[in-house]
Amino acid sequence: MSSENPDLAIERPNAPRPSGSSGFGLADCLCLAAAPTFATMALLTAAYGGQDMMCMSGPGASLLSGMVPMYLLMAAFHLAPWLRLMARQA
Repeated sequence: MSSENPDLAIERPNAPRPSGSSGFGLADCLCLAAAPTFATMALLTAAYGGQDMMCMSGPGASLLSGMVPMYLLMAAFHLAPWLRLMARQA
């Protein structure tokens, strides 16, 4: 009996993928949409968002408090599909 979790098979670079006309499925497109969406939200919030939440504006508040840093961190965390795509093309 194998101790590998079949749900984690997608994480391996050589995991079997469903074959289609392009080999690029809907889930791949959706995961590629996350990073640019969060980056756009960060830009729009920085440009037009105004003030952040009142509870985070007190003295001693962290530089990472607020919506813009949160959106930038979310964009960074969702870069993995883009990095895998670039690695496949290289």
